[in-house]
Amino acid sequence: MENDVTIGVIGGSGLYDLFEAGTAEERTVATPFGETSSPISIGTMSGRRVAFLTRHGRSHSVAPHRINHRANTWALRSLGVRAIVSSSAVGGLHPDYAPGTFVVTDQLIDRTWGRADTFFEDDVQHLSFADPFDPVLRDAAVEAVAALGLPHRTTGTCVVIQGPRFSTRAESVWMREAGGHTINMTMTPEVPLAAELGIGTVNLSFVTDADAGLELAAGPDDEPVTHAAVMERLQRANEVIVRAIGSIVAAIPEDFAPRELVPSTASEAVLAMPVAEGAA
Repeated sequence: MENDVTIGVIGGSGLYDLFEAGTAEERTVATPFGETSSPISIGTMSGRRVAFLTRHGRSHSVAPHRINHRANTWALRSLGVRAIVSSSAVGGLHPDYAPGTFVVTDQLIDRTWGRADTFFEDDVQHLSFADPFDPVLRDAAVEAVAALGLPHRTTGTCVVIQGPRFSTRAESVWMREAGGHTINMTMTPEVPLAAELGIGTVNLSFVTDADAGLELAAGPDDEPVTHAAVMERLQRANEVIVRAIGSIVAAIPEDFAPRELVPSTASEAVLAMPVAEGAA
């Protein structure tokens, strides 16, 4: 482990660059779990040293169900990362979470299947996961987003679906009635895997659409979501999303220490796993 950077940023759909051209160092980190979604860029943001990885790859070539979350989180932790700020594009399932709203997510409902969702396949460890996101990081994010004057929600339950298809109208209604405020395809297993390695996470979501056309507001945003519409709205919002992430990074306490949700010895054993010979 190199331990030279303690803050990581994972960029969601539409966020493929974080630093100005020529200002970051690029690293390809080999892992016991295969390749990361993209090389990791290390640079300075808000006066802090930050490692940046884009979740879907730099050309959005990695589908939600094919993301190698174990490689991504292991690689960041191997560089010393103890706090992750993640960005996500989400659909809104509730009238209070309309398109254009920023959400500091606090709860998850996992509806994915078949994904590699733990590092502990032989040495059984039961992750304490009642509050998925680190409370210290969430407090910092809430204050940072509020200070920017952005339309935002300080809490929100995200339903994570398998993807890559979007929901039916019936599914959207069902997930809303189950308590979901937003919907996404990638927050799990990313968040629990990070927790297993002793990394605290905070998520900033940007609501791009009203999912399958729920009646959230009168107008064009009631149309069923399409990938093209999501990407177009993310492109328009990119500058403010990066600014918000920078504010959160600046607000992370210098002495931040993540919660120990599995024994640290178990996390260290995973980090000590050998990298496959010949891995890049």
